[in-house]
Amino acid sequence: MSGWQNQLVYFHCKEEKETILPDVKKAHVLYTFKGEESWQPLTELPANKCKRCGFYEKDSIKSDDVFDEWEFCASDFTASDGKYNRFEDKEFNATFLCPECMPLGSASNHASASHNGGKRMHLALVIIVSALVSTVFILGLVAVYKYWQKKRMEHDQARFLKLFEDGDDVEDELGIGPLGSVI
Repeated sequence: MSGWQNQLVYFHCKEEKETILPDVKKAHVLYTFKGEESWQPLTELPANKCKRCGFYEKDSIKSDDVFDEWEFCASDFTASDGKYNRFEDKEFNATFLCPECMPLGSASNHASASHNGGKRMHLALVIIVSALVSTVFILGLVAVYKYWQKKRMEHDQARFLKLFEDGDDVEDELGIGPLGSVI
């Protein structure tokens, strides 16, 4: 962050309070925060909305200096580890962490791209659910077909056995016995 020394640097999202970064004091220094500092967390990001956020420097004489402003969205966190990098040439290089944010699509800097990421996620979910339903339906049809075959085979066997049982009754009625028996 060029041109400043001992000024207050802060992060701010529209319609939220400023989050002062008290540890940031010098330009061209790498600051690493582990989530234990008093200014954590910076903001909360709803899954389906973006916020206008930025880094600023307090200025007592004139209006505050703007390092960078952008549409900050949960869909920006596309890395599997929940990271989002924001870089402004010769001003700052910031990495944001959001472990709760799930990758939603390609990295975006505006709301329409995050909306497209949501559509892709929805499409993928529809495809997966359709494949599962189709698989269960096909397995159900196979099970019903096997059950029908089994019942048909049992019915055919019963008819076959009944045929022979009926044949014995006819022989008895006619008085024809098995071979080798004497009347």
